[in-house]
Amino acid sequence: MVNDKDLLSFDYKKDFPLLAANDVAYLDNSATTQKPACVIEAERDFYLKHNANPLRGLYDLAMQATDIYEDARVAVQKFINAKSEQEIIFTRNTTESLNLVAYSYGLANLKPGDEIVTTIMEHHSNMLPWRMVAQQTGAVVKYIECAVDGSISDEAIDAAVTEKTKIVAMAEVSNVLGRLNPIAKAISAAHKVGAVAVIDAAQSAPHMAIDVQKMDADFLAFSGHKMLGPMGIGVLYGKKALLEAMPPFLSGGEMISFVSRDGQEYAPLPHKFEAGTVNAAGAAGLHAAIEYINSIGFEVIEAREAALTKLAFDAMQNIPGVHIIGGKTAEEHKGILTFTVEGVHPHDIAAILDADGVNIRAGNHCAQPLLDHLCTGATARASLAFYNSAADVERFINSLSTIRERMGYGR
Repeated sequence: MVNDKDLLSFDYKKDFPLLAANDVAYLDNSATTQKPACVIEAERDFYLKHNANPLRGLYDLAMQATDIYEDARVAVQKFINAKSEQEIIFTRNTTESLNLVAYSYGLANLKPGDEIVTTIMEHHSNMLPWRMVAQQTGAVVKYIECAVDGSISDEAIDAAVTEKTKIVAMAEVSNVLGRLNPIAKAISAAHKVGAVAVIDAAQSAPHMAIDVQKMDADFLAFSGHKMLGPMGIGVLYGKKALLEAMPPFLSGGEMISFVSRDGQEYAPLPHKFEAGTVNAAGAAGLHAAIEYINSIGFEVIEAREAALTKLAFDAMQNIPGVHIIGGKTAEEHKGILTFTVEGVHPHDIAAILDADGVNIRAGNHCAQPLLDHLCTGATARASLAFYNSAADVERFINSLSTIRERMGYGR
C-alpha cells in the first residue's frame, strides 16, 4: 500500500507553466484549474496550423479544423461513457449547458402545477434557470434541505419528489462543502415518477470518473476550465431521445440544414444546439486536457487529492478560531475546505493569505441560499487539485495560523 508521503512525492507542477514559473500555492481550483502545457499547446497549435471555420468549408484546412473539433467530441463521449457522440453538445460552460436544458426542455415541457426539485446547496447556475422556468410556466421550485454537515438523506429526497415532479436537478459535488451528493438516489426517485434528472458535474468531472450510462442521468453538464481545459468550452450531455425532441436553444448559422423564405429544417444532433462559429480551439484544448487526465488516471487523482485534503483538514482542526463548514471528516470534503476565522472577514483572510503567496477564494461562492441555510455569511474556501503539493498545504496552514494574531487578536 502506498503511503501519503510516497503518493505526494511526484511533482506535477512541472507540467503546468504558470505553476512552474511562479512561487504560489494555488488553492482556488474549484473556481478554475491551471492548464498543463499540452492544453496550451493544443490551442496554440490549432490557430497556428489548422485555423479555419469548422463544419463549413470544403477545402483541406476547414476539413482539418472539423476533424479536430469532432475528435474532441468523441474524446468527451468516451470520457463520460456516453452511448453516442451525438449526445455531446459543446457549450461555453456549465452555466450555459444548464440554461440550455432549462430553456429548451423546461419551457417546452412544464406547465402550471408541475414541480422542479433541486437542493438548497446548488450553485446559482443550477438554481436560477429553474426559477426562470417556474416563473414562465407556472411550475413550482421545491428545495431539498441539507443537514448542517451538508448531507442529504434518502428520506428527504423521497419526501420532495412526488407525482407532480418533472425535473430533479442536483450537483454531484457541492462547490461549497465538497460533499458528494446521493445522485443515484435522486436519479432513481426522478425516474420512478417519470421526471428527468439533471446533474451538475462541474465539481465532479475534474476529480472522479463519470459514467453517464451507469448513472442513468438524463442530462449532465460540466466545464472545461475546471478540469485543466480552456475557458469558454463546456459540455452538455443529454440522452439522444430527449435532445432530438427539444427545440434549439439558439438559432442562426450551422444549426440548420435548410432555410427557405417561410421555414427551416434543423440540423441533426449535435449541431442543432451549436449555433454560430464554434470554439474549435477550445475543443482541441479540452481534448488535450482529457488525454492528460487519462494519462494520470482517476485512481491517482482521487488518492492524491484525498491525501492533500486530509493533510489540510487535520491541520486546520488544530488552529484556534478556525471553523470548517460542513462535514466532520476530511473524506466528506472532496478537496474543498470552506471555513471561517473568528473575528476576521473572509476578504481579509484571502488578502493576508495572498500576501503570503497562497491563493484562495472568499465570498458566497455563488451559493447564497446554502450559506443562509447554514446561518453564515461570506466564507473562505481552499480547494485542492492533484497537482498541489504537501508544501502548498504547509504554506497555507502556516499563513492561516497567523491570521488572528496579524489582525490584532493575539495568539
